[in-house]
Amino acid sequence: MKIIGKTITLSTRGFSDIIDITPVVRKTITESKIAAGLVNIFPVGSTASITTIEFEPALVADMEELLEKIASKEMLSRHSQTWGDDNGFSHLRASLMGPGITVPIDKGQPVLGTWQQIVVIDHDNRPRQRKVYVQVMGEE
Repeated sequence: MKIIGKTITLSTRGFSDIIDITPVVRKTITESKIAAGLVNIFPVGSTASITTIEFEPALVADMEELLEKIASKEMLSRHSQTWGDDNGFSHLRASLMGPGITVPIDKGQPVLGTWQQIVVIDHDNRPRQRKVYVQVMGEE
């Protein structure tokens, strides 16, 4: 069993900015030389999520709209009142979506559907440098 980890850094806009990271995940798998195994993708921090989506403009807009309905950036939260950072909604969105995902690897490639991409969603209320940890494990 071989395990390789890599931290990637992304510039985000916040407010549930959705960024396709499929190419960097594929590159990390290729560089690891792992042919069969798993890749785990995990955001460092409590205001981001990793998921899969068909990364196209209309669906991205639908996702942003849905997240606003579920936990509006205008909502009053005890967290925001306690800490004064007005990002309680960010934590709630990230918690509801879950932090990370694990994707199988077969023949050196992530097992994804034709229109399925791996994305980071930065729910925070400001632009930031977001770190994501990509860990590849398996056999060469």
